[in-house]
Amino acid sequence: MRRISLNGINPFISTFHSCSAISTRPYSSCHSITSISAKGKHGLNSKIENFKCLDDALTFFHQMVRKQPLPSVPVFCKLFKTMLSMKHYSAVVSLFREMQKLGIPIDEFILNIMINNYCLMHRADCAFSVLPIYLKIGIPYNVVTFNTLLRGIFAENKVKDAVELFKKLVREKICEPDEVIYATVMNGLSKTGHTQKTLSLLRLMEKGNTKPRIDNYNIVIDALCKDRNLDAAINLLNEMKQKGIPPDIVTYNSIIDGLCKFSQWEKVKTLFSEMVNFNIYPDVRTFNMVIDGLCKEGKVEDAKEVMKYMIGKGVEPNIVTYSAIMDGYCLRGQLDRARRVFDFMIDKNIEPNIISYSILINGYCRKKKPAEAMQLFCEISQKGSKPNIVVYNTILQGLFEVRRIGDAKKFFDEMLSIGPTPNLITYGALLNGYFKNGLVEEAMSLFHKLERRRENNNTIFYNIIISGLCKNGKFDEARAIFEKLSSIGLLPDVRLYTVMINGFCLEGLLDEAKDMLRRMEDNSCFPNNVTYNVIVQGFLRWCKISEMASFMKEMDGRGFSFDATTAEFLVDVIRKNPSVLDMIPELHLKNKK
Repeated sequence: MRRISLNGINPFISTFHSCSAISTRPYSSCHSITSISAKGKHGLNSKIENFKCLDDALTFFHQMVRKQPLPSVPVFCKLFKTMLSMKHYSAVVSLFREMQKLGIPIDEFILNIMINNYCLMHRADCAFSVLPIYLKIGIPYNVVTFNTLLRGIFAENKVKDAVELFKKLVREKICEPDEVIYATVMNGLSKTGHTQKTLSLLRLMEKGNTKPRIDNYNIVIDALCKDRNLDAAINLLNEMKQKGIPPDIVTYNSIIDGLCKFSQWEKVKTLFSEMVNFNIYPDVRTFNMVIDGLCKEGKVEDAKEVMKYMIGKGVEPNIVTYSAIMDGYCLRGQLDRARRVFDFMIDKNIEPNIISYSILINGYCRKKKPAEAMQLFCEISQKGSKPNIVVYNTILQGLFEVRRIGDAKKFFDEMLSIGPTPNLITYGALLNGYFKNGLVEEAMSLFHKLERRRENNNTIFYNIIISGLCKNGKFDEARAIFEKLSSIGLLPDVRLYTVMINGFCLEGLLDEAKDMLRRMEDNSCFPNNVTYNVIVQGFLRWCKISEMASFMKEMDGRGFSFDATTAEFLVDVIRKNPSVLDMIPELHLKNKK
């Protein structure tokens, strides 16, 4: 067995002793079971499978350690795995330490379970403290050990540490990574947005001894699709086929999902045909992605045709299918049809989930029907479920939209007492609601309270505040808050700059608006089409036509164009003063054409 330096492997080894701080006091939750009477391994395993609570497991363990001879190690493994499934992680640590004190034999399976246990506790640092035990009792490390560790580190979002550990395994030949370890690292990288690194790792596999399998390719293809790099994903699919690695349903589902999001329906049809040629048949997830994509484009009738087709192919629609159709109708404002789908689903004995309710509640709120939304909200609780944060936020926004301020406040108070913890969207809904209804003092009181907590300090939060103040004629206050952003470590984004430019324009401070436009470019935050339309509208409002013409040139050079509001402004100005047309040569030339 190769002996290695633990300090070299373990980025958390300095916290080794902190693991003792984990609570190991068992929690007793029910009456203890009777003494062990079943004989043999099968009898013991059967008893473990029937545990109802932690007390059963603890009593069983203490009865086992008193038996002579001791039960075999696999029985202890079974016990620990059962406790893990019950999420009694601290109790597992306690019993493992007791095993060590009693000198009960320990093997690699027990040690791997302990590493997994610590990782499930999000204590990968403590998982590393198990490694010296391997060395002490002469058990070699294996791929399961390090795969579990890597999964644990990625679960804590410590990407750099996971990559360092993986590189050390390869570089020092501590453990030959197999396809599963590669898949773990690739999956961890892709989930944290490191798509190119994921692809590079696949290329490294192709050159090494451990050749990639379909699972490895699927991870990369899915990452590329989520990055909207569909061409690269399809190229990789074709590359797989050329190498004799047949794609599976997971491969096709990733690409079809991406194509649906980009409305590339002809390519979707081509992939469907290709799948069938490979004897791979679309499953309910495949059909759901197509149905959802069509519904999001308002093509609900096409989506229903796809649903008929899937039923004809023996694939039964599920709650996701019906929810997608409901969402399509809600987006088109056809609430009655959405409700009929909801009721039909119930008639089919498909119990609506929180997503189904959220879709319909959102539909009612958008149509300014909060009473119907509240009725559904109450129905969720009556059926034994708990409304989630999305439902609460949707109803809160809906109540403010119809100016039911008192009801919105009461609803928020109820949320604080029995509902989920408010998030940024919740507070954004409150602030927006206050500002839209002219309750500036209440909005600022909430703003200062949240600012002191420093939990919501981001540009979205300040966008709401600054925009709300500007719309309520409090531009000086908005300007003061904007100017102090750098002191709290925030860089304004294009939306914040645009809000401020609009504020200057409304106040007639056109030079300041122009300065703000140049300032944002100096700070590498480049104006977009909205920014230019806002500033052009400002100059038109104050009849500064020559300056507007210079911005028009800039817009044209950057590929931007007037929106409907700007066009209306311009038409109105020209109607009142036709000579304005001659002051804008570019526009005059286009008009002649």
